[in-house]
Amino acid sequence: MREYAFELALCAHLESGDGSASAPGTDGLLARQLGAACHGSRVMDVVEVVPGPQFDDRVSLCPGSIPVPVLETDIGPGTARDPRRALDVHPDRVEGIVDAAVDAGYLDRERRDGCDLVRATGRYPAHWVGRLRGIENKPDLGRPGDLRRQLRTDVSLALLDEVVLATASHVTGAHLNRIPDAVGVWRFDPETGEREVVREPTPLDSDGPGVEPLDRRPGRTDIRVVPAAEKRVARRRLAERAFGKGWRPDAAAWPDCARVSVGECAGTGPVPDCPWKGRIVDPGSECGPACGGYEPGTAPEVDPAAARADAAPWDPDAGERRRQAGLGNFGSSE
Repeated sequence: MREYAFELALCAHLESGDGSASAPGTDGLLARQLGAACHGSRVMDVVEVVPGPQFDDRVSLCPGSIPVPVLETDIGPGTARDPRRALDVHPDRVEGIVDAAVDAGYLDRERRDGCDLVRATGRYPAHWVGRLRGIENKPDLGRPGDLRRQLRTDVSLALLDEVVLATASHVTGAHLNRIPDAVGVWRFDPETGEREVVREPTPLDSDGPGVEPLDRRPGRTDIRVVPAAEKRVARRRLAERAFGKGWRPDAAAWPDCARVSVGECAGTGPVPDCPWKGRIVDPGSECGPACGGYEPGTAPEVDPAAARADAAPWDPDAGERRRQAGLGNFGSSE
């Protein structure tokens, strides 16, 4: 199975479980393909947000990813603020950050005395994340690629609380010796949904400073020490991106091919299934006129957000009623 389909199947398996011994899974949120670096270019295949004590408060606040620069200010649900003064970013970035926070459902705009002001739709819960788990997918350990380097980076940076390698291969002692001891290992069968824990992950020091390898050249590796405060900001950014994104292919990514149909993974679809190829496909890299089985047509109508809301603790309409009620409380004047 290709890595893309393996990744979707693993996410579906984890999301469909309830965390019990008979159906191990997650009671948090999963997202795919997220940047998990501070200064480098590491992309983690799957990130799991394990709920903290205020997780329900975050779910009810808003459905989108809140830009971290907004969260690093004193913009709250009280007095409306001028974002140009509140945000500690380059002036050219202010409008884009505010737009993203409004789109996420976290900020509301209002105009007062000729000034554009913003206020939060609710109070941001500081302790909604319990742990961040990273899952690196490598179905075939016979083709490891940069796996060893990637996992060493994950462990030395410790941006995540724990890291797991998921594979469909038989895991030998030689395989285990080639990856850091702190990395957990799962053997996962995407056809049956069976998951064997070969090795439990060791918790990483996510609260402390980290070491991030950057450029590698023969005989030399450039590194950067990342302070704990900088990691805290990066972890919040990662958690927020995971919260807003999820793991299902976005509706806009589905190909306009008559052959592609709506498939299921562990009953938590929709995923793009291609009968011509006989498997789940990655629309971004496998579909289009260059494909030998391509037939022009209309992309299937899918609603990934509704599927996510049905299967995970996430509400696409969170905060909408509160925002609508609040809009009438603030007048506008020029």
